[in-house]
Amino acid sequence: MANERVLIRCRNCGTRNRIPVARLQDGPRCGRCKQSFPPIRIHNRPVMVTDRTFTDEVIASPLPVLLDCWAAWCAPCGAMAPILEDLAKSYAGRLKVAKLNVDQNPMTASRYSVMSLPTLLFFRDGKLIDTAAGALPRLEIERFLYRFMNK
Repeated sequence: MANERVLIRCRNCGTRNRIPVARLQDGPRCGRCKQSFPPIRIHNRPVMVTDRTFTDEVIASPLPVLLDCWAAWCAPCGAMAPILEDLAKSYAGRLKVAKLNVDQNPMTASRYSVMSLPTLLFFRDGKLIDTAAGALPRLEIERFLYRFMNK
């Protein structure tokens, strides 16, 4: 993890900065405009998101976000939970894994037209980049992650 880097877009000038994961909590600065990045919390577990916290946790996140749209009654959602827990640990500092209960948070689910469960939404720089519907094995999810984290 010490040699790993993450790309973070500066909110001030738009420059993409490659920052070592080990320095994320040190308040690094943009290489172009020297604007400080806020300290970035590193999560090694999925973050629970609600309609109210969606903007702060997903849209404003400096890290790419994998949002799991799920429901308690959905058996495939339950089967994917351990995979997402493991991905949160494996990609800590490079990716935020978040979970949105669609039954309790219908506004966000509706906004992104979530029609089947589970649905994974991939966000980078506050924008929806890709979606994947249905229960997927870890390797398939990592293929999506590789494509959208390395652009």
